[in-house]
Order: sequence, then structure tokens, then C-alpha cells
Amino acid sequence: MLAIRLMRMGAKKRPAYRIVVKEKLSKRDGAYLENIGTYDPTREPAAVNLNMERAQYWISKGAQPTATVSRLIKSSAKAQAVEPQPQPTE
Repeated sequence: MLAIRLMRMGAKKRPAYRIVVKEKLSKRDGAYLENIGTYDPTREPAAVNLNMERAQYWISKGAQPTATVSRLIKSSAKAQAVEPQPQPTE
């Protein structure tokens, strides 16, 4: 079974995370299948960089996001919906 979860990176007392797809039973910082984004909670506001296409692809293949990752996916989708779409120029 696959999971979409956070993988801790960064220095001591300065966490930064990768959002990765991996086997559910593997270690938190073990091997992963694909890196689909990053999350930096130390910034104000927290910086989330997520490839929504790949996240939706893996969810459709049966990967289950953790509670934190599902919250990040929802907030990222909401932020992308609020951004103004570029208007075509003639």
C-alpha cells in the first residue's frame, strides 16, 4: 500500500519537509518512489510547493495521504483556485 507523507529534511531545530510517495510501512526518511513537493513550516506563512497533478495521479492509483498532507493538499488547491488566471492578450 502506498502513502503520501512528509519526509523530514533540514537542520536540527530547523525542519523542512519533502512531500513524497512511498510504501506505507517504510521508514519516515527511507527510500521513496517520487518527490511531489516541499513544505517549510518555519516561514511566515508556511511555504508549500506541491505538484497537484502528481498528487492527484497517486491518489487515483490508491495512495493514501496522511492527515497533515491531506490538509496541505486542500490548502494548496484552495490557493491555486484563488490565484487570478492570466488573461489572453490579443
